[in-house]
Amino acid sequence: MAPPPRQCGIGVPLFSVPSSASWGIGEFADLPAFGSWCRAAGQRYVQLLPLNEISPGETSPYSSMTAMALDPIYVHLPAMEDFAALGGEAALSPEDRTLLHAVRSASRVAYADVRRLKLRVMRQCFVRFHAQELGQGTARASAFRAYESRESWWLDGYATFRAIHAAQEERAWWDWPPALAGSDPTALQDARIALSLEREFRAWLQWVAEGQWQEARRLAGVRVLGDLPFMISGDSPDVWTRREQFRLDATVGVPPDAFSETGQDWGLPPWRWDVMRGNGFQWIRLRARRTATLFDGVRIDHLVGLYRIYMRPLDPAQLREFSPADEATQSQLGAALLNIYLSSGLEVVAEDLGTVPDFVRWSMARLGVPGFKVMRWERAWHTDGQPFVDPSAYPEASVALSGTHDTESLAQWWRDLSDADHAAFVALPSLASLQRAKGAPPPPFVPDVRDALLRALIAGASRYVMLPLQDVFGWDVRINTPATVNDANWTWTTPIAVDRWRESEEWVERAETLATWCRASSR
Repeated sequence: MAPPPRQCGIGVPLFSVPSSASWGIGEFADLPAFGSWCRAAGQRYVQLLPLNEISPGETSPYSSMTAMALDPIYVHLPAMEDFAALGGEAALSPEDRTLLHAVRSASRVAYADVRRLKLRVMRQCFVRFHAQELGQGTARASAFRAYESRESWWLDGYATFRAIHAAQEERAWWDWPPALAGSDPTALQDARIALSLEREFRAWLQWVAEGQWQEARRLAGVRVLGDLPFMISGDSPDVWTRREQFRLDATVGVPPDAFSETGQDWGLPPWRWDVMRGNGFQWIRLRARRTATLFDGVRIDHLVGLYRIYMRPLDPAQLREFSPADEATQSQLGAALLNIYLSSGLEVVAEDLGTVPDFVRWSMARLGVPGFKVMRWERAWHTDGQPFVDPSAYPEASVALSGTHDTESLAQWWRDLSDADHAAFVALPSLASLQRAKGAPPPPFVPDVRDALLRALIAGASRYVMLPLQDVFGWDVRINTPATVNDANWTWTTPIAVDRWRESEEWVERAETLATWCRASSR
């Protein structure tokens, strides 16, 4: 089977590309306008950050509350029939109109306000749907019931969990009354009856969300790659309904290294590999199945985590260690899990950055899974002087990037480079246009420099090129600064609404230029 063709795509969080009609955040309905600009720019795909529902109070798309559900925060209210039937924006209360104006005018995503506003209005829409559609057995009611039946394999447990979670004031499930926390059959049945309307509301939200998402994908005109978070929160329906498959007496992290004397603790529950293997990795298979219904391809986050997990027991007397412990078992496990995603029909690429054992990369190569090549980090580390590697020498089965959602912008990186690294970098054959006389100061980050760096990636050997949107324009903006909690992380939005990009001279020029480079490089 021939490998996919050479191609270039744009990486951006959906929340970063709102339209003029959005409610303070990029929404499912904004994907077609984004896809239209990407097509004009010669891009074959877009790669979005996770769209899974995140835990209450969180803003990171990697703080997944579940591996299955979409986050209703991305629902576009004006596209909902029930919202229109209620009178649309004109019928909003004065309080909600004020809040809508505030979130639309904000320079960044105001998650708490957007979520509060949308949830309040969607509840009103559901009341209308419950009375006018379900109550009268309409065609829309039948479509919803069919969705509930078709997706019951994950939706039933999810809706029950979310209903109880809301009734318990969003407390973690281990802080619920013991009978509910332990899924006592009688307590669970009583909760299902008492919270039946809330359960139906949570299922209805998923029906609305998935309907809008699938329609947006259909209209986008480019392939859509999703992002598979490495782990999910312990406070999730997945863990609550499958707690025997997770360790609740330990957390996942990384060991001490050059960047941290104590390592990192991500506070997420490790998988019990032996239990999962015993049931044929059922949850992983279901996760792959669900992902394949939502996306054309997927970026697997923290790939090494499929091969081994660094366990941090809550009991300080117990040793921290990798699980599985031996390399042979790790290799077998990772290959088995990767094959599950590959056999789902998804186009798979994998984030293999950081400390990754050689056997993991050998396994990826055997399976034909492209890894990541971030230009600023690609150096011959074991060669004198540690020279940079030219993009023309990257492996064909790879994804070439100028940066990731966790790095500083290309502009900032260029400014921070030492004079010696500047000289070494512009000595690459692909960057001949930037080379200067010996001893000359490095060039500033001007458009010519930006374009030379991007062209080198697009003309390079990698099968995939993935350009962060901010680097396409050379903006000094950042999506996330790891290990920090602030109001800037995960909140950036583009300076122009996505439905107006093709009216902007700057955006049109960038699209035409990218398209020219892609054609010249057979992408």
